[in-house]
Amino acid sequence: MKVWQYLVGGIAVIGIAVQFVPNELPAVESNNPGDLIGSGIVSEEISGILKTSCYDCHSNETQYPWYSNVAPVSWLVSKDVREAREELNFSTWQDYDMMEQLEKLDDIAIEVKEGEMPLGIYTVIHSSAKLDDAQRQLIVEWAEATMDVVVEEEEGTEEEIE
Repeated sequence: MKVWQYLVGGIAVIGIAVQFVPNELPAVESNNPGDLIGSGIVSEEISGILKTSCYDCHSNETQYPWYSNVAPVSWLVSKDVREAREELNFSTWQDYDMMEQLEKLDDIAIEVKEGEMPLGIYTVIHSSAKLDDAQRQLIVEWAEATMDVVVEEEEGTEEEIE
């Protein structure tokens, strides 16, 4: 019985000690003038899906839940959000050039179609972020159609310059 007491006590001490390991969550910014949704190429329906299923990781508007401040979970949340923003950040959409936007849209279509996004580890806790088949189809169709819009906008910009 004493062994269990020492084991539980040791785990508790370690659990408390890891709370003092510094971990900085990626910053949250609500003013994002280069945001995808503000670009005019997203319908209200798609905007809602993206906000619910993608923006916590892929934007500067992350809404951190309470457990994101508790180690070691905070380390995973911090890592996942950093990596997600590096891969695709909707808040800086208008900073991407045309080729980057096309690449991101193609990646969105593929990842969503194949069920790779949103990540399963995220939807286990955030069930409202899970996409049903109809939502997946809407996102894929939007991403594919938006690739044409991005190219047309670029061509229109080039014609204005000439």
